Amino acid sequence: MVIIVVRSGGIAGLSRQWRAEPDADDEPRWRDLVERCPWDRTPPATTGADRYQWRIEVHRGAAAVRQAKLGETQVEGPWRTLVDEVREAAAPHRR
Repeated sequence: MVIIVVRSGGIAGLSRQWRAEPDADDEPRWRDLVERCPWDRTPPATTGADRYQWRIEVHRGAAAVRQAKLGETQVEGPWRTLVDEVREAAAPHRR
């Protein structure tokens, strides 16, 4: 399982990507994070301009098995948890 989070937009319109590849021991926890997200429900429309756009993908092998595109205000609840966990897993560990 590979989870990819891409944030684009903002003032400069730049994209940033984070990637989590959990090992076999940690995969059940990640699978639970993924399954909590409402992939099959259309998120409520946002009002006003969103600062960022988010793309969230879950891959098994070379194929994406889950995909979502969300505005900044739609990344809440289980989406926010998943995004934060992926960003944390991709962050370099400082010593």
